[in-house]
Amino acid sequence: MALRRIVSVLCTGTLRFAPLSTAPAAREQTAAGREAVPGCGAAEAARPPVPVVDFGNTQEAYRSRRSWELVRSLLVLRLCASPALLAHHEQLLHLTRRLLGQRLFEKLMKMTFYGQFVAGEDQESIRPLIRHNRAFGVGSILDYGVEEDLSPEEAERKEMESCTSAVEREGSGTSKREKQYQAHRAFGDRRDGVISARTYFYANEAKCDSHMETFLRCIEAAGGASDDGFSAIKLTALGRPQFLLQFSDVLTKWRRFFHQMAAEQGKAGLAAMDTKLEVAVLQESVAKMGIASRTEIENWFTAETLGVSGTLDLLDWSSLIDSRTELSKHLVVPNMQKAAEMGVRLMVDAEQTYFQPAISRLTLEMQRKFNTGKPLIFNTYQCYLKDTYDNVTLDVELARREGWCFGAKLVRGAYMAQERTRAAEIGYEDPINPTYEATNAMYHRCLNYVLEELRHNTKAKVMVASHNEDTIRFTLRRMEELGLYPADCQVYFGQLLGMCDQISFPLGQAGFPVYKYVPYGPVMEVLPYLSRRALENSGVVKGAWRERQLLWQELKRRLRTGSLFHRPA
Repeated sequence: MALRRIVSVLCTGTLRFAPLSTAPAAREQTAAGREAVPGCGAAEAARPPVPVVDFGNTQEAYRSRRSWELVRSLLVLRLCASPALLAHHEQLLHLTRRLLGQRLFEKLMKMTFYGQFVAGEDQESIRPLIRHNRAFGVGSILDYGVEEDLSPEEAERKEMESCTSAVEREGSGTSKREKQYQAHRAFGDRRDGVISARTYFYANEAKCDSHMETFLRCIEAAGGASDDGFSAIKLTALGRPQFLLQFSDVLTKWRRFFHQMAAEQGKAGLAAMDTKLEVAVLQESVAKMGIASRTEIENWFTAETLGVSGTLDLLDWSSLIDSRTELSKHLVVPNMQKAAEMGVRLMVDAEQTYFQPAISRLTLEMQRKFNTGKPLIFNTYQCYLKDTYDNVTLDVELARREGWCFGAKLVRGAYMAQERTRAAEIGYEDPINPTYEATNAMYHRCLNYVLEELRHNTKAKVMVASHNEDTIRFTLRRMEELGLYPADCQVYFGQLLGMCDQISFPLGQAGFPVYKYVPYGPVMEVLPYLSRRALENSGVVKGAWRERQLLWQELKRRLRTGSLFHRPA
């Protein structure tokens, strides 16, 4: 099995308690672990300033591109900004395929949309593009973009079968999970309202094993094409989503119970890391609930595990739910030894909020196990969610206490429309920030916190995955203020292949670690994924007049200077 059914007793509602993970020694080491460490062997006294990056210099931004590629970019990005074309794009693709035939249709796609947003069909065909970009300072995050072309009815059927038990499907039993963590037929097709993320639907364990083999091939492709690549994985591809729903429900209830106890102690409304419960009061409250005997409760909170503070925070509380050794020993992921051997780091994609608590916890278990010397596993944080800052601060603090290397990718998020509609229709609190400005503020707040951590912890890493030029400038400014240098390779930048070259390539040529998110796969098998990618880009491109303006500016410059037949070198 790709993802075994772990901590089954948790998913049935029975909580197992294990010793607290934060021993006194770990608490004492926290402050010491934050002391500044010399970075990459460089002499601290004579370090150059952070390079100035000019995002308006079109000659440098497009030095890696031939003129015909600029024309293609202009055409494709302009088409992506046309609501009329996008509204009927599936019908237009089908008609074009019938008129041209399969061979000419695939050739047309490679000359336009496919060529703009997809690297190639297989491991061999993607290497030239990856090496070309690498020569100009831009690395790759590989993602095999193939997905099933299911009808909405087929997707709904598969989702309901894989997210509910036989008893629930027959209507002879009711789920004890909260509404947010139950499957709902109206949202069975998880692709609906999601225009940026590849979606997997569970069929059987053999299919999950097949997905894992695909991820392994992707790791091999990333390692074979460069020496510093990433590969993206989705945990919904590796197991039955019913488990993710059940585990997410348990984790959410456990955290909510902590905050309920905090409210009873008059500590409601504090930030997650600032909330500390008085253990003596907590023991009394738990004893009154009849959850366990007083002796058992006292054994959970001992001086040996808790120290002498007499208080307990959310990380201590979370460690009670299950021993991390019990959880991680049952976790099977794409062969991490292979990833390490190939020099490839794994980015675990974020998914819907009803899966995400479990995905984040499983990712954390992988980080504990494999991020011992350097970050091999990167978790993804969606900054349009209201609780993202709390989650980032908690995970950073946990990495400090336990001594593993924190790795994160910060994104704005991919499921906003679906999440809002689902919350409103089913009847639970909207998990999304109320405005675009609030999401920007959350992104910058989380980023600033992580950058502050990087100043004291040279092994921690973050990827700033953003097309927003203001966010990139904010990052560069804070890096300079905090003394974070490109050569330290602590701060990465990421953009989509075929988008925002005016950001990616100037950063790469200035020496910053920057990566393109690079999907690949056969033309016809990538079309469902590529179709939604075009829809996502429409939302970006409508406001990306600057990118089209810069493309035109560079084409006119080449015409004016007689360099229309520019060859990248």
